[in-house]
Amino acid sequence: MKSHFLGAAIAIAATPVFAEAEKYALDASHSQIVFSYDHFGFSTTTSMFSGFDGEIMWDKEDPAASSVTVTFPEASLITGWDERTQHLMGGDFFGADEGEDVSFASTSIEVTGDDTALITGDLTINGVTKEVVLDAKLNGQTDSHPMAGVPWAGFSATTTLTRSDFNLGAFAPMVSDEVAVEISVEAGKAE
Repeated sequence: MKSHFLGAAIAIAATPVFAEAEKYALDASHSQIVFSYDHFGFSTTTSMFSGFDGEIMWDKEDPAASSVTVTFPEASLITGWDERTQHLMGGDFFGADEGEDVSFASTSIEVTGDDTALITGDLTINGVTKEVVLDAKLNGQTDSHPMAGVPWAGFSATTTLTRSDFNLGAFAPMVSDEVAVEISVEAGKAE
């Protein structure tokens, strides 16, 4: 009888411990989404969303088991010029007087390297939801952020969106229908 208990104890001790995804909250002060587009062939115009919240369920041992969700108001757009912001918030583009949100929820993650992955998810802009793929990179992680004192991670990602897919295609193709998107976020383990 004792040998059965000893055998079971050894088997349990030899079984690997699998980590589970831990909740990380985005650091709104260090998370941005920057997008740029060609303006009539004369310039590249850049705008951004910043100061938003979201969460990453981060599984360090199995990154493919991780997930990310982000939601923020369309009206939080920053262009650097009030008249451009008003134009983009008007009927030609966002029509954001209804207070709609931009949201992204991952549906799968394909690990492509030691610190890279393709994150597929549902992006909703202007009330339209489309599947997009983010080419993502883990920039760095630590068990203790030097100021916050909690586990921390930083990620970047890129993708290209087609404005007209989201009912934002005014003035295309003179103003490019394709929009380059660059994302940079930091996230800390939630308490």
